[in-house]
This record gives sequence, C-alpha cells and structure tokens, in this order.
Amino acid sequence: MDFDDGIDDSDRLTVMPLGAGQEVGRSCILLTFKGKKIILDCGIHPGLRNKESLPFIDAIPDIQTTDLILISHFHLDHCGGLPHLLLRTGAKAKCYMTHATKAIYRYLLADFVRVSNSSGVPDQSLYTDRDIITSLDGIDTLDFHQELEVNGIKFTAFHAGHVLGAAMFLIEIAGVKVLYTGDFSRQEDRHLMCAEIPPVRPDVLITEATYGIHIHDKREEREARFTRLVHDIVGRGGRCLIPAFALGRAQELMLILDEYWAEHPELHDVPIYYASQLARKCMAVYQTYIHAMNERIRNQLANNNPFCFRHISNLKSIEHFDDSGPCVVMASPGMLQSGMSRELFENWCTDRRNGVIIAGYCVEGTLAKQILSLPTEVPTMSGQTLPLMCSVDYISFSAHTDYQQTSAFIRELRPSHVVSNIVAAFVLVGLVCHKLTGYNPVVQSLCRCYTCLTQTFTTELVTTTVP
Repeated sequence: MDFDDGIDDSDRLTVMPLGAGQEVGRSCILLTFKGKKIILDCGIHPGLRNKESLPFIDAIPDIQTTDLILISHFHLDHCGGLPHLLLRTGAKAKCYMTHATKAIYRYLLADFVRVSNSSGVPDQSLYTDRDIITSLDGIDTLDFHQELEVNGIKFTAFHAGHVLGAAMFLIEIAGVKVLYTGDFSRQEDRHLMCAEIPPVRPDVLITEATYGIHIHDKREEREARFTRLVHDIVGRGGRCLIPAFALGRAQELMLILDEYWAEHPELHDVPIYYASQLARKCMAVYQTYIHAMNERIRNQLANNNPFCFRHISNLKSIEHFDDSGPCVVMASPGMLQSGMSRELFENWCTDRRNGVIIAGYCVEGTLAKQILSLPTEVPTMSGQTLPLMCSVDYISFSAHTDYQQTSAFIRELRPSHVVSNIVAAFVLVGLVCHKLTGYNPVVQSLCRCYTCLTQTFTTELVTTTVP
C-alpha cells in the first residue's frame, strides 16, 4: 500500500509484517528506512509446528545486511524464532533485549525444546539446547531509558508493562522517531508498572491491537470474581484447574491467591500448587528483578519477598501429586495443548464438582478456546472423547492493552502516523483504522492510521513517507 508516490525509495519508511497480521503469534516486523533494516521481534505461532510456526523470514531481502534486531519480551510468540534467525538465516545483526528478558529467554526456550521433543516424533524442534546457548552470544542487553546507537540507529527501551522485562522501543533514524510497542498494558497490576509514555512525539507508532475494540473489566472486579470462583469450586469439594503459561500472568495469579488464602483461614487446609518446572526455575529471576516492578512490590520487599509464597508450593510432576481432595493447581500450558494442564484436565473434566478457570487469551484451534463454548464432549490426547461435566469459566487477566487504553495512549503520544501490527480477527478493518478514526475525532485529527491487513506475508507493504 503506497500512501505517497513520487518519492525516493530511501525516504520511504516501510513496515513489513512477517507475522501477526490478523493473527496472534509469530510477531515479527521488518522496519526499513534510509537504507537501514531493523527486525522487531521474532516469534513463533502457538498453533503451528516446526518451520510452519516461524515468521516469513525468507521474505527479508539480503537478510545478512540487517542492521539491528530488537526483542520486546520473552513470550514465545515474540522471541521463539530468535535462535533460528540468529543461527540459520545468515543474519549478522546484533540483537538487544532487556536484562530480565534475556535471563528468562534461555529457560523459556529450553522448556519449549523439551516439550517439542516429548512428542516422540524425531526432528520436531526448531533448534536444540546447544543452539539456545549459542544464540546467547548474539544477544546484548540494555537498561530501561538507556539510549544506544548501532549503525546510525538510536534506540531506547521504555517499560511496557505486560510481563517482567517487557520493553517498547523508541527508534530514531536520521531524525525520524518510530515507537514500537510490542505487547503492552497501560494498567498497573499487582507486580508490574504500567507502560510508560515516552517523553517525545513519535513520527510513527507501531502498536499492538490484540483485543481490537474490546474493553477489559476493572481489575478489582476481575480479581473478586476470580477468587470467588476458586473458593466456590474448592468449597464444593472440587479441584480447581487454572491453565496458565508458566511466566507472566501465572505470577500475578499466584500473588492474588496467596493473599486471598492468607485472609481466609478456612482455606489453609486446601493446597495450592503451581505445576511448572519452568516457573520454578524462573522464580529466582522474579525475585532478583523486583527493582524493575512497581512501587507496591518494591515496598513489600522491606518486610518480605512477595514471591516467596506462604500458601503455594511447586508440584514437580503428576507422580508427586496427592490427588485426594479439594485443591487448586495452576499448570502450563495455558491453552491446554499438552503437558500437565492437559493431563489434569482430562483427569478432572468428568466430575461436576471440579472447575476450570481460563485466565488469559485463547488462540483459535486450541482446547482452551474450544471448552469456552461448553461442548458436551472434548477430545483427549489419545484421540478418544470425554464428557465435559466440570464448570468452565473465563476471566481475562491478559496484560494486553484494550481499546480504551490504546486510544488514550495514542491521544497522549500524538504520533503523526499509526500502524496497527496485530488486528483482532473479528475487526477486519482493525482497531486503529476503524474505531479511532471513525469515532474519535481527536485522534483522527492527530495522525494518519494504517493497518497491516495481511493475515500472512504477501508482497503488499504498509508504507509511508515521514515528514
């Protein structure tokens, strides 16, 4: 899509979505301007396998001449393709991420390799443990608010909320400023500060729009409903399963449950477990980087480490689990594709006393998404079916921005151009192009809005000339 004609190609700023256009997963964007090439994130798609899960990296022209790679945070849909990019494509660019992101990256990807290899099918993983260790040599770190310059490209990391270490990047090339948000949240939660507003007006804003025009419920209301549901399930003698990814929302939910249990002595005999080797390994990272969290958590540290939970313990494996009464288990993966969360679900879904609480975003094609429609039967990993008798509830604790947060963010930033890099599938014209320009004259008067409308990569580009 060419919005300005008759200009020199070097003056044309191009945003090429290599994934995450009208889909969630494999986030990867190629930003080009003044002969500079920057890759923003390199994730994998959670619903696809092997090389099919990667972004369309092969579409990058002369990838070996890429100047810079920036990774916004540690989730697999933003960094899961990085070892492949660094070791298999000929890309020689230096990669940057925050300290906490790099600390968790190695554990998260090692767990991904372990789960991939557990399928029993050879060559199912994109890379090996050795590849992950090797890729660390190509990754440098930066502090929040630290400005660096590589090959004439200046960039600074700002807090993005979302997960520990998540950053939005302010990039400057030849005086033109581009802000890439990655995934972000403008709402402070129990441990993360909200996304910052950089103190400059960017010429181009590349923003997520995962939730489209959806508006989240208030955090206090979500927490109250969540704890009430958990209490009701164990109160009727049931087992409560909370499928959650090992890092990010899991830590938030554990903080909520640990506080609630402390306030309700009648629950002290009901155990809470988090069933994730990865979460156990990374808990030390969370305990180390408390200084990167919000003021509430930093103040608590004066009395005790809030991530040393009093009422929650780690469950090493299902063999170590005494499944004999009411309990709460937080298990990964969050979308019930496989692993312990899927195994426990299949064990418990036929009992009316039990309950499942889905606490985050669910991708189409996953079991977590399927059970939200309350089917009478569900498939097992062995190919059989089971009756769905347990309760199923959805409470979004997703740390993504919603419509109100995104529109307010844009109003405050006042960018000249906005590109929405993830478009909710049910809003075909995208958040920025539709709601902001159609119903928000303030934003409409401030900026030009474009949306990456391609579900997968095609030759159609989102381009604009920057003043």
